[in-house]
Amino acid sequence: QLQLVESGGGLVQPGGSLRLSCTASGFTLDYVAIGWFRQAPGKEREGVSCIRGRGAITNYADSVKGRFTIYRDNAKNTVYLQMNSLKPEDTGVYYCARQRSFVCSNNAAIFDTWGQGTQVTVSS
Repeated sequence: QLQLVESGGGLVQPGGSLRLSCTASGFTLDYVAIGWFRQAPGKEREGVSCIRGRGAITNYADSVKGRFTIYRDNAKNTVYLQMNSLKPEDTGVYYCARQRSFVCSNNAAIFDTWGQGTQVTVSS
C-alpha cells in the first residue's frame, strides 16, 4: 500500500523552528520526487519545496529560500523539511506528496500520492 505520513507540526512563536517529517511506505524514494506543499485558510495550496535524485536536486519557493531546508534519510525512507525563522505567514497545513515521474513542480495535480497533512501554526 502506497502511503505518505507527515509529522512534526505544531504551534511555534515567530522566529522559531520546526522539523517536518514525511515517511514513505510501499515504495522507495530513490526514483521519485517528493514535494512539500502548504495550504492556509482561504488560500490555494502552494508549493514550498521539492527534492529528487537522492537529495542532489532541491527546489524552494522564493518565500522560504534561506529559511527552509529539504533533505532525506534514505535508510529511513523519509524526507524532512527543516523550517527556521518561521513567520506568521508560514501558518497552514503542510502536505508531502509523491511525483513518480521524477518531476518537481508547483502544479499539485501531477503529484499522485499525498499524506494527510500536518498543521503548522506560527503565532505569538
